[in-house]
Amino acid sequence: MATLKQIRRRIRSVQSTQQITKAMEMVAAAKLRKAQARAEAAGPYARKMEQALVNLSAAARSLAHPLFEKREARRVLVHVVASDKGLCGAFNTNVFRRAEEHVHELGRENVVLVPVGKRACAHFGRRGWDMSQAVPRLGDRVNLGLVRSLGRAAVELFTSGAVDRVDFVSTRFVTTATRRVEVISLIPITPVGEEGGGSAYIFEPDAETIFRDLLPRYVDTRILSVLANTLAAEFAARMLSMGNANQNADEMISSLTLTANKLRQAAITRELSEIVGGTAALE
Repeated sequence: MATLKQIRRRIRSVQSTQQITKAMEMVAAAKLRKAQARAEAAGPYARKMEQALVNLSAAARSLAHPLFEKREARRVLVHVVASDKGLCGAFNTNVFRRAEEHVHELGRENVVLVPVGKRACAHFGRRGWDMSQAVPRLGDRVNLGLVRSLGRAAVELFTSGAVDRVDFVSTRFVTTATRRVEVISLIPITPVGEEGGGSAYIFEPDAETIFRDLLPRYVDTRILSVLANTLAAEFAARMLSMGNANQNADEMISSLTLTANKLRQAAITRELSEIVGGTAALE
C-alpha cells in the first residue's frame, strides 16, 4: 500500500496536471467562439453561391462545363481533414475510421489520398500512403491561401482527367456537444434543386465566361466551409475533452485526499495506542 508521503506527492501531481487541462479548456473555449462565428458566417455566402449556381445552370442547360461532367469514378481524389494537435478525444479517430471505410469502399488502388493536418499526415504516412500532396499543417484558423491551393489543385486534377471525382472526409460542427463525420463529394458539381428553371437570363459577356469564374469560386467556398467546420468541431471536442479531464482530476483528488486522511488518522491512532501502551507499562 502507498505511504502517506507518496499519496500526497500524487495529489500534487494531479493538481499540476489539472492546472494545465483547465488552461487548455479555457483556450479551446475562446478559440471555439471565434471558429464557430467564422463557420456560421461562411454559411449564408455558401448558400447564396449555391442558389446562384442552381439558377444559372438551369438557365444554361446546354452549357457543358468540365466541372459538371459526371464520369465513372475509376480514380478518386480523397482529402482527409483532421487536426494538427491531439487531446481532443476521439475527434481524429472518428475521421480516420470513416476515411478508411471510404477508401475500402472505393478500393485503395483507385484512391489518391491527400491528408490535411499534422495528425492526418502522421496517421496515413505510417500506413504507406504517398505524402507528396499532403498538407502538413491546418492551423488554428482558416487559411485562404490553403483554400485556394486545395481548390486549384482539385480543379486541375479533375479537368485534366487525372481523377474522376473529388471527395472530402471531414467533421461538420453541429453544436458544441454534437459533431458529424461526413463524406462530401465536391467535384463534379451537381446543382441541387430546380429553382430558376423557368427564368430567362441574359449572360454577359457569355455563359461560358461566367461559369469559368463562378465554379472555381464555388469550389473554394465549399472547401472554406469544410475547413471552418473542422476547426470549430476540433475546438469543441478539445474543450469537452479537457472538461472531462478536469472532472476526472477532481474525482481523483477527492479519492486520494480521502485515502490520505484515513492513513493520517490511522497513524495518529497507532501513535496514541503506543503512548497509552507505554504509559501502562510504566505504571
